[in-house]
Order: sequence, then C-alpha cells, then structure tokens
Amino acid sequence: MDHRPGLDPSVAEVRRAVRAVLPQDGGPVVIALSGGPDSLALAAATAFEASRAGIRAVAIVIDHGLQEGSDVIAAAAANAARGLGLEARVVRVEVGSVDGPEAAARAARYAGLAEAAADLGAEIVLLGHTLDDQAETVLLGLARGSGALSLAGMPAQRRDATGPVWVRPLLTVRRRTTVAACAAAGLDPWTDPHNADPGFARVRVRDRVLPVLEAELGPGVAEALARTAEQLREDADAFQDMIDETIEDIVEHADAGISISVAALAANPAALRNRIIRYVVDSEFGVSLSRTQTLEVARLATDWTGQGPIDLPGCLARRVGARIEVVARTAS
Repeated sequence: MDHRPGLDPSVAEVRRAVRAVLPQDGGPVVIALSGGPDSLALAAATAFEASRAGIRAVAIVIDHGLQEGSDVIAAAAANAARGLGLEARVVRVEVGSVDGPEAAARAARYAGLAEAAADLGAEIVLLGHTLDDQAETVLLGLARGSGALSLAGMPAQRRDATGPVWVRPLLTVRRRTTVAACAAAGLDPWTDPHNADPGFARVRVRDRVLPVLEAELGPGVAEALARTAEQLREDADAFQDMIDETIEDIVEHADAGISISVAALAANPAALRNRIIRYVVDSEFGVSLSRTQTLEVARLATDWTGQGPIDLPGCLARRVGARIEVVARTAS
C-alpha cells in the first residue's frame, strides 16, 4: 500500500497515477524528462513502479540547444534520472523556425522522443503534463476562440498514425503535488527561466489569470477547467467516430485534392458538417481552417448562389456540380 508509514501523500499520489498507465505486457516505457518538478516527479514515480513491475524504463532528455548551457542542464537531468535507478539518454535536436519558436521546439521535441522510443522498442512515452497544464490549455483555447476540440485540452492518451502512444498520467495531479513529491524525495528540480517569462501567454495565464480567477471565483477553478476538458474530449471522440464513418461515404479523391458530396454534406447537422470540412482539409493539406473559412466552405453546400472559389491556406475550395472540390492552388 502507498499509505505505509513514512510515505508522503504527494509521492503516493504520483505513484498511483503512474501505476495505472504502465503497460500490462511489461514492455519498455520512455519518460520525457526536462528536469523540472513535473517530469522529475514523474520519473521518480516511474522508477519505483517500473522496478516493481519488472518494466524497463528509460528517461529521455531533449536538448533543444536554445539556451546557453543547455547541454549542462540536460546532462544534470539525465544524471538525476540515473540516481533514481533509471536508464537515461540525452537527445540533441535541431529546432526549425516554422510556426514560431514554441511550436518548432515542440515539434522537434516530440520527434526526438518518438525516434528514441522507436530505437528502444517502447510503445509508450510518458509526459509530465499536470492538471494545471490542462487548465491553462483550456483557458488559452477559450481566449483564442479555437472551438470545442481546443477546449478539450490535452488527451490523457493519444496515438499518432505512426509512432508511440503519448500518455499523460499526471493530468489529474496538481502541480503543487509534483513539487511536494520532489521535495519529499529530496530531489532538486531545475527551474526553466522560460516558465517565468511573461512574454509567453501560458506564463501569463499561470501567474496572473488563474490566480485572479481563483481569488474572485473561489478555489477549484483549475479542477473545473480540467473537468470541462474531459467532458469535451468525450464529445470530440464521439464526433470523430461519426466523422470517420461519414467520410467513407461522402468523400472521394480528386485531382490534386479531394471532393465532397454536396447533398450528403448539407444533410448533416452544422456541428458535424463543419467538423467534416475541417477534418478532411487538415488531413489532405495539413491546414487548420478558421471558423470563418469553415463556414464559407460549408456555404458552398448549404447556401449556393454561384459564388466562386474560396481561397484557403495552400488550397482552394470550389463548387463543381454536385460536389465540393478542395484542391491545391496549382490545380486551379
């Protein structure tokens, strides 16, 4: 039992969360370790639980090379993992410039983790996102007007078309719990200066917005936001199942793109119709449509008055007879 004398409740809570997601087949797991309190508490709990279960656990530290001395910080995190009894590797990645520095760093990080997992034969990568991270994600999505899928936040588990399963066991655990777990275990987490830089919207949400909401609305705001994300995630999953079933019947490949049946698209409720449009365009062209763009494409089916092609990022949508074609610009 985790509540034996001397075991700090914060350590017990993190361990329980990790125990629930470890693979039943005993296969290896990768831990994404930055050295911060969340990932370090995750690594400590995984070291304990994986050892008991006979599971190989390897900590992967991604060195983005974006800060002076990043190699030293990465080496220290790897050494901390080894001190917990884990295998540890440092992976240096090259960060591009597409979509801004945060998105580019994230893409490089996930690519590095996926490559390391493949090399180790690990199907699961454990990520240290907490309930607080989830609440911040929901607030940012709300502020951007990004729709229900954005408000659904981060999934507890997600598998890409290729690559590992990304698992977030700490989405029900508060950040203060991971900090307490590190302190109880005598661990010294690294403090990323970016996490205190108000130039980042997430930092402002963490340090300014959420504390104000808690002060004005009462405690429990973060938990309420996380519950909202969980409920919307269920809705999003249900919609995705419906989309997968529907597009088999109404979407066909076209020259340099795709085509969608006008009658079938118009027959769907608006919520499903708009999701189908966003999903097929994203799948075919890697483009995330805004709500305005989505509604304009939908009007080709629901309010056709002879309007011409609609310019979209990297592609265009046009009405051709009884179908809507979304094609690359060069095909126009």
